[in-house]
Amino acid sequence: MHGNVWEWCQDTWHKNYNGAPTDGSAWVSGNDNDSRMLRGGSWINFPRGCRSANRFSNAPGGRFSDVGFRVVVVLA
Repeated sequence: MHGNVWEWCQDTWHKNYNGAPTDGSAWVSGNDNDSRMLRGGSWINFPRGCRSANRFSNAPGGRFSDVGFRVVVVLA
């Protein structure tokens, strides 16, 4: 589900994937800025930008009408 709103991710922003965790965990260390990861594009983007691999960064306090989040619950 992408293209509705940019989705905040737990990961901090890194310009590439060099050194990223390989176990699926969030990448929350090793960056040199305070930006957070956004994924997926939104209704305001062109269709080719509305894909899950589309990445963007923003300050954690940024608020925009095309940015949201998805809650994930893992059942034990």
